[in-house]
Amino acid sequence: MHAWPAPSVPSLPGKGLALRLHDTATGEVRATAPGPVARIYVCGITPYDATHMGHAATYVTFDLVQRVWLDAGHDVDYVQNVTDVDDPLLARALETGDDWMVLADRETQLFREDMAALHVLPPKHYIGAVESIPAVISYIEKLQSAGAVYSVDGDLYFRVHADERFGSVAGLSEDRMLEIFAERGGDPDRAGKQHPLDCLLWQLERPGEPSWDSPFGRGRPGWHIECTAIALDHLASPLDVQGGGSDLAFPHHEMGASEAHVATGVWPYARHYTHSAMVRLDGEKMSKSRGNLAFVSKLRLAGTDPSAIRLAILAHHYRTDWDWTEAGLDEAVARLAAWRDAVAAPQAAPAGDVLSEVRACLADDLDAPGALAAIDRWAEAARLRGGAAGHEDATAGPVVRDLAEALLGVTL
Repeated sequence: MHAWPAPSVPSLPGKGLALRLHDTATGEVRATAPGPVARIYVCGITPYDATHMGHAATYVTFDLVQRVWLDAGHDVDYVQNVTDVDDPLLARALETGDDWMVLADRETQLFREDMAALHVLPPKHYIGAVESIPAVISYIEKLQSAGAVYSVDGDLYFRVHADERFGSVAGLSEDRMLEIFAERGGDPDRAGKQHPLDCLLWQLERPGEPSWDSPFGRGRPGWHIECTAIALDHLASPLDVQGGGSDLAFPHHEMGASEAHVATGVWPYARHYTHSAMVRLDGEKMSKSRGNLAFVSKLRLAGTDPSAIRLAILAHHYRTDWDWTEAGLDEAVARLAAWRDAVAAPQAAPAGDVLSEVRACLADDLDAPGALAAIDRWAEAARLRGGAAGHEDATAGPVVRDLAEALLGVTL
């Protein structure tokens, strides 16, 4: 599966700082310490609807991670999946009368277009669940060899407690895990399971549903093993960062980490588990199931500049839940116009320390609001100087233009 075209990333003078990120597993902001190649896996979409602002905020967050690492001199090996066969997709196809493959292809293409418009750097490997099935089968066999798999009416389940560290990613009590598992695609009450939290690895063929041959019988993968197999196949462990929305910490990242630990014998699966917060609309988490969505594609079609959409997202720290509002978008449009006026001014304020300020903010757990404020101060200084003689700085505008593009993904 192909991703989307890569935007240009201007070279900046000097070198960026080492990135410090919050790790859900420890609850701390810690330094990332990748080698020459930084390895990151970010969970992708289930393509049964267009890209909403919650999706966009997540992928802009991990786009910043890439940009900070690149600025610090690392290459980045970034892998993202597409869950192009799963229950929600099949349910939507049945509801709309679409062929499930046509629906998945259409929505994945729209996602690509949204990501390209938002100047999100593409993953090096963009892998669909369907194309990962041979890898999934291989890792299920490894789990079988470790004695961590059992059957319930032919469906295969993973014994989550085969990993002695199960529960260490999200840090939840078992009661809370059971509650969330039921809400997020799990089946804690299924008869025949050895433990309510054990998760599905392989589901035998159901009438009218897609299926593939395997040593376990025709069927299709469970959700968690898909990402585990893709990440281990393309990156191996430990990953430098496992990323996604905060609703993936449990069960998805918890289950995936335990599958990886048991299949490989390597711990940790990831050095950082980093999660972006939820975006709300009208006070409720933005989600497909609720239908309270603001779509990137609709904003683009209405003529909204994608750089303004990015600025509306970057005005909020990635770990803080926030509300998408028209007022917030209006503020982003005004900020973008002010920045563009400033970089185009023939006698802009000297760039001074703005590059180092932006670098410092982003290296400190992706403090995008602080980075925006630093450029705001420069733009305001440029406005106040106006046409004052003796303050010419022909290089200031290009420097700020390049740093906004390279570090924030914003085109001025």
